[in-house]
Amino acid sequence: MSMPSRLPEPYGQGSGANLADILERVLDKGIVIAGDIRINLLDIELLTIKLRLIVASVDKAKEMGIDWWEDDPALSSGARRKELARENAELRERLARLEELEPGLAREEAPRTARRNVREESP
Repeated sequence: MSMPSRLPEPYGQGSGANLADILERVLDKGIVIAGDIRINLLDIELLTIKLRLIVASVDKAKEMGIDWWEDDPALSSGARRKELARENAELRERLARLEELEPGLAREEAPRTARRNVREESP
């Protein structure tokens, strides 16, 4: 005579959870894995590794306030454009400061630069 199992089915009775279901639940709810690894030798800390891992969908991450990829120029074209605009503004500001320091030099350099550009463009 066999006894029925008293443990509940983890994902509903009679329904098997496949990998897609599990992945959908993980992305919908999110998972946080955190841990610290410390290696000490005679009360001297040799190594500390802090591990923080969040697995979630983009929508869930944004809901939690995590959106660092939107500001990373390597991952977002909008962030790349912002970075270029910021660099351009910084260079213009530096040029303006240099022209203020050496007003005569800027006027002398402009015609020379223009002549050099004309020579380089002509065959």
